[in-house]
Amino acid sequence: MSGPNITKDDIIAASAGMLHKQLYVVSTTPTNGMGPVMENIEEHLKFQVELEQKGIMMCAGPLWADDEHTWHGEGMVIIRADSLAHAKEIAESDPMHSSGARSFTVRPWMLNEGRMTITVDFSTGNYKFA
Repeated sequence: MSGPNITKDDIIAASAGMLHKQLYVVSTTPTNGMGPVMENIEEHLKFQVELEQKGIMMCAGPLWADDEHTWHGEGMVIIRADSLAHAKEIAESDPMHSSGARSFTVRPWMLNEGRMTITVDFSTGNYKFA
């Protein structure tokens, strides 16, 4: 299949008025089974919370197997960064990656569509995320 080379500018023009928020998706996969993943999970989660508190991480979490229950160690993280190179530096500093327990790829991603709803009841402290 061949056709014209579509660029970021083409997509921005075609989606005028949408958000156009540049983010980066880190996909992470075990390199040598689940043992090393579980050995590094505590430090990894501390790192993730630090990214969250610094406003770098938008969201993250495990990717379940198709049974929606089993976990094979894969995950996805969406981060804010100045560039693809910067996003890769952030991903490299994750203890899960620096230890070699998981490998990763980083892809630029433009957030255009979607909706997020958060309801907070101050009187009870209850919240709902949809």
